[in-house]
Amino acid sequence: MLLLTLFIFSLLLEIITHTSPASLITNIVSPEIRFAIKLSLLTSIASTLMCIFLAIPVSYALSRHDFPGKTLISTILDMPMALPPIVAGLGLLLIFGTSTVGTYLAGVGLKFVFTPLGIVMAQFTVNISLMLRIMRSTFEGINPRYEHVAQTLGCTPFQAFIKTTLPLSKNGILAGSVITWSRGMGEFGAVLMLAGATRMKTETLPIALYLNLSSGELDLAIAAATILICISGITLYLFERKGGIAKLY
Repeated sequence: MLLLTLFIFSLLLEIITHTSPASLITNIVSPEIRFAIKLSLLTSIASTLMCIFLAIPVSYALSRHDFPGKTLISTILDMPMALPPIVAGLGLLLIFGTSTVGTYLAGVGLKFVFTPLGIVMAQFTVNISLMLRIMRSTFEGINPRYEHVAQTLGCTPFQAFIKTTLPLSKNGILAGSVITWSRGMGEFGAVLMLAGATRMKTETLPIALYLNLSSGELDLAIAAATILICISGITLYLFERKGGIAKLY
């Protein structure tokens, strides 16, 4: 266990300490990295909100109701979590590219290919399965009797959900939101396939790392990698302080 811990720690430490602190700070505040940070934050927040608003009703329905084809639907909804992100990105590119759907959406102003909007869609597609899984586990852990009691007191089914189940699921929502946001910040494969890798346009932090490493700008690549390491580390640390992710939902 100690050797494995030291191995992983050495990998992270080597990235962070490869350049001097002064050089690292200089590159982090460079226009390109600042743009990548801003774009990553905006797109990951947008995709996380999409995941939250869709995952809550869908997960609730899957956790509370049995219907024909439920197993098949659950399997399909879990697929993006198991697929390599680059495969999901290829599917998105085919749908939103020159297909009928893509052409129609582009005609009404919704262009996903090589645009920041494509980044949001790629992050959403890759992360929605994880949010669904977390929220479904959350709702399955909440006794439905709370809603039944609320309905006997005069609440409609929707009011019972809002007043009982939703407040009880807040820890699960928080857990899913933070993990989804963190994964969105670090998404690369699907983003590369759909939105491309254009500097100062579709350049998120992972794309910035890729572009600068490809062009030999190692210091800028390390700056992007360091920020991603810090985001991941802080996210995991906060959850471990609360007893681990599993205890949050």
